[in-house]
Amino acid sequence: MKKVLVTLGVLPLLFLQGCQFDQFSPKPDDPAFAPALPEPDYTNAIPDGGIFHMYNTNNGLYTDTKAHRVGDIIAVVLQESTTAQKRAGSSLSKEDSDSFGAITLGGKSIHALGLTPTLSKSNESSFEGSANASQSNSLRGQISVSVVKVYPNGNLQVQGEKWLMLNNGNEYVRVTGLVRPEDITSDNTVSSQRIANARIQYGGTGDFADTQERGLLSRFFNSVFNIFG
Repeated sequence: MKKVLVTLGVLPLLFLQGCQFDQFSPKPDDPAFAPALPEPDYTNAIPDGGIFHMYNTNNGLYTDTKAHRVGDIIAVVLQESTTAQKRAGSSLSKEDSDSFGAITLGGKSIHALGLTPTLSKSNESSFEGSANASQSNSLRGQISVSVVKVYPNGNLQVQGEKWLMLNNGNEYVRVTGLVRPEDITSDNTVSSQRIANARIQYGGTGDFADTQERGLLSRFFNSVFNIFG
């Protein structure tokens, strides 16, 4: 009876939690992935009669234009591919047997009803188990992110997102991480494999994404709150 009461008390909480899932689902224009705007440059130009002035907006006459300030844009080339496999196997077996001859008394075998009593025992046990797991992922594409912070050593903190609106939902890609200026190529792109502490998210919202999620009761019976398992 107590188990039933506990279950009835937990189900409303799970129902309310399920109603709040949409509140925490990814949405466009998330402030956490908003681009950073460059700070206004209030440096006054000093009239010196020249037509060229060296300001912070210039990398130099003989250098490529690469992102290096807060608010600059970098194109991240997604080149993610992972493959993992794991296999395990075990086999155990054990056999033992004991046999005792006829019972003797005074050097003579004891007979009962024309039979000679003897005792024997045998035991056999075996166990065999195996496991095999494999997983592979691949992500290819390109996304532009903005520089949100420049560290004293020159490394750039970047973040950004891309949303694609489809017929039955949206798909999004989000990227955050640290980029070394040396890893940025001449065309202002960087490979995702060169991003330190990278957080790459790829998912979707809408009907297609909802059909791939389990229902409320299914999540309950596969959770730690299930007292019947």
